[in-house]
Amino acid sequence: MVDLALTAFVLGLLGLGLRRPFIWVMAYLYIDIVAPQKISWFLLSSVPVSLIVFLAAFGGWIAADSKEGSRFTLRQGLIVLLMAYCGYTTLGADFPIDAANKWSWVWKALLFAIFLPLTLRTRLRIEATALVMVLSAATIIIPAGIKTSLGGGGYGSLHLLVNDNTGLYEGSILSCVAIAIIPLIVWLAKHGTVFPGDWRARVFAFALGFACLLIPIGTQARTGLVCIAVLVMLSLRNVKRRFLYVSLIGAVGLLAIPFLPQSFTERMETIENHQADESASTRIAVWKWTWEYVQDHPLGGGFDAYRGNEIRYQTREKESSGSTVAIESETVVDAARAYHSSYFEMLGEQGWPGFILWSWLQLLGLWQMERLRRRWRNRTGEGERWQAPLASALQNAQAIYLVGSLFVGIAYQPFVLMLIGLQCGLWGYLQRVEARREPVRSIRKRPRPLAPAPAPDALA
Repeated sequence: MVDLALTAFVLGLLGLGLRRPFIWVMAYLYIDIVAPQKISWFLLSSVPVSLIVFLAAFGGWIAADSKEGSRFTLRQGLIVLLMAYCGYTTLGADFPIDAANKWSWVWKALLFAIFLPLTLRTRLRIEATALVMVLSAATIIIPAGIKTSLGGGGYGSLHLLVNDNTGLYEGSILSCVAIAIIPLIVWLAKHGTVFPGDWRARVFAFALGFACLLIPIGTQARTGLVCIAVLVMLSLRNVKRRFLYVSLIGAVGLLAIPFLPQSFTERMETIENHQADESASTRIAVWKWTWEYVQDHPLGGGFDAYRGNEIRYQTREKESSGSTVAIESETVVDAARAYHSSYFEMLGEQGWPGFILWSWLQLLGLWQMERLRRRWRNRTGEGERWQAPLASALQNAQAIYLVGSLFVGIAYQPFVLMLIGLQCGLWGYLQRVEARREPVRSIRKRPRPLAPAPAPDALA
């Protein structure tokens, strides 16, 4: 029954796209985030549905969609350069087969991030894109939040829609993305026009936000706890009574501690003492190896270059026996351990050129969203009150990702690249709006020419 429902939904989206090609773009967002072909056991899993909708989105835009207002931005150009460089390093990768496997999905994610802003020509399309991204992620987050609230979950044991440890179905990645989309959820509840902004939309937004906060507890991912702390700090900028806000957050946190699973609190304690946790110790050792590797390979080793590492690290564990506390130290040798950090992932795989391009892409996004926020925040005219909050929400989402990705290797995560595409679309759209208004303002402010002085004989 689930298989038939998913197939009917996807076919319905494809049918609607025959009249409105942009719906194929939204269909690809849904398919790339939720991956219904993994949930399906027969119909969707037997055809390359992702590739079909991918080609439909591009073909529909080229053949039938209007190109008026489409603008190619600087950040799209940076993604083009990054994609070209990733292709170059793949040709000379340390592990060609593994690099080719990763390249097979990275290039699609990068290409779609380049393409998406070209389709976002109106406010409705920008809002619809944000809405589809949030609701698609909610398809995974809501059942995970329900299971967590009912006592399920645990590190590596929170069963999501599919038994798959890739994409948003991986616990740490889902925790980071779930917290990052909370600002977008708030914006859609306040300024969204697709659904009426009544109590039903606000209740759903509140419930979805609460489910997002439960994800780090259910997955027991330390990344999620760090992301929550970043979200709280970023929220201070838009809060009027900051002292009261901080006090309430602190009180809620203290009240929630007794209800948290013991396994969750014990795992969070390893943030302070990474040597007591083998996973955290491994990450530190891999980061050191990557830094040494890039000194000898400044251009990077291509995708999955980490497979060549061999690391040694020390773990320490306390053992109590009555009043005596003994600390045992153990040397662990491991090999082919992943980066567990987007920064070291990019540095090890693409070297300094790729790392600089990726960092430039991220920092430029923060700057552009801040520029839009400041330019539009004091405008109160009709149709001018949604721009600054959306820019702020996208900026906060990206900042949360940049902090969370310190501990998760998601430099090429498709959802995050879609977020960047949404930022580029908003930037290009508002630049175009400002360009149309500028001539009008200049005409209004143009001083009237002075009347010519009368001729001497006219005074007589």
